[in-house]
Parts: sequence; C-alpha cells; structure tokens
Amino acid sequence: MRALIALAEIQARYPQPKQPNDALQAVCDAARELTRGRYAALAITDERDRTEGFFTSGLTKEELKGLKVPPTGHGPLGSLRTDGRPVRIDDLDKHPKAFGFPPKHPVMKRMLGVPIWANGIVRGSMYVTDRADDRPFDDEDERALLMLARHVQYIIENYWY
Repeated sequence: MRALIALAEIQARYPQPKQPNDALQAVCDAARELTRGRYAALAITDERDRTEGFFTSGLTKEELKGLKVPPTGHGPLGSLRTDGRPVRIDDLDKHPKAFGFPPKHPVMKRMLGVPIWANGIVRGSMYVTDRADDRPFDDEDERALLMLARHVQYIIENYWY
C-alpha cells in the first residue's frame, strides 16, 4: 500500500515529466524510503548496456564525489540486466559475483535489485542496500521495487528520449 501512495505522489508531482530526471530521482528516493534502505540507486542503460542516467539516494556529497563514475553493471548488478529477474543478496562479501567496488565506495552488506524493462528489453536496474533495521530485504520490499520499476518503464518509454 505504501508503494501505491508513493507512486501516486510521484505522478501528482510529475504527471508529464518534461524533465524525466526529476521524476526518476523521486522514484529512487521512494525506493530507499519504502524499503528502509540505507542507499538506493537507479541506472538507465542504452541498447548497448552503457549507462545513460544514474540516480542515487542516501549517499552524502562526499561519498558520491568519491565514486567518480557510476557502477558499470558487473557482478550482481550485471545479473539484473542479463537474467532480467530480481536479485536478493544477504551478504555481498560472500557472494561469488560481488567484486570491483571502487576504493571510496561505501560498505554495503545486503542488496535487493530489480531489472528495469522498457520496450521489451532490460534498460537498467534499481537497487537498494542495507535496511536501517539490519534485517534482510523481504517480499514486500521486492514488490515495492518492482512496482516502482514499472513506473520507470513508463517514464523511459514515454519521456526519456
């Protein structure tokens, strides 16, 4: 229910986003808030899987500046794009595909990510990390992200280009 309210608020603020970046940032912020995540990110990719848009929530200016470039979609993030299914990881340190964090990247333990589909292909990903209560992400969190990802699909298909 909270996800529906968040989507209604985003739609009310950006009914026909002339600046889709503002609406996408609002979706990223809603993802973090709804899942009680410490961080959230939303990446839009082109047909060649190159990042076209990257939005974050929860990072300080210093943390964001330290990253310099958005994630390239290898490891667990890459599986969102290649498999096209949600991914839940309870311990990134022990995950066989978790590698390549840049030197100043914030420490993250848990992750929940969903692919973003548009025009029949995966056009990005949205993910949250580390719930504030230190519990694993659950089915309700996944449903909320999937609902938000459908809204991102709508924005991409109607306003991104």
